[in-house]
Amino acid sequence: MVCLTGDTHGIFDRLEEFCAYTETDDDVLIILGDAGINFHGEPYDWELKQELAELPFTLLCIHGNHEIRPETIATYEETQWHGGIVYHEPEFPNLLFAKDGEIYDLDGKRCIAIGGAYSVDKGSRTPGVDWWADEQPSDEIMQRVEERLESEGWNVDIVLSHTCPLKYIPTESFLPFIDQSTVDRSTEEWLGAIEDRLEYLYWYCGHWHTNETNNRIHFLYEDFRELF
Repeated sequence: MVCLTGDTHGIFDRLEEFCAYTETDDDVLIILGDAGINFHGEPYDWELKQELAELPFTLLCIHGNHEIRPETIATYEETQWHGGIVYHEPEFPNLLFAKDGEIYDLDGKRCIAIGGAYSVDKGSRTPGVDWWADEQPSDEIMQRVEERLESEGWNVDIVLSHTCPLKYIPTESFLPFIDQSTVDRSTEEWLGAIEDRLEYLYWYCGHWHTNETNNRIHFLYEDFRELF
């Protein structure tokens, strides 16, 4: 079984609910960014990972904007998983982090991972402590994603991203105290250009702290949804 949920931000109470549905340790729960597993640094993150390592299923985390990129943490290694590359620490084999642009075979569906977004609250955060300058996809990451999609003929089954294409932004989720004219929408614009070219079945994303569906775009926050 493969299911998805949205941003957990280091609070994993809802995972207890998912435990009731798991049948084997091959079950996978995808967190669509901002998992909060790599956020505080050591030793807090290590203690949290020890707790999550006891879960009877695998977590696959898309990169969000409120967390450290695992590829910049010395303890992470690349390994093959379901046909694509993931980042993991050998001590925690069930805690996996997707590499942007990789395609994973999940229940027979080709799923591409595209993480990252802009933090509208970065002005109240401290660089290197609770905000990281590489939160959005770099030029290198964008090139890697596009080259992979080109190699697939711009056809995949499912997109797993943190934020969404520009035209699907749920404006009702805007924070009232944020001046939207100051917000960097470059990642959403890029995803919009991808969505215009891409043949796909479903697109799942988090980031917006809402549970709703717009066309084939499925936003998840606290809800669970089984991978179609």
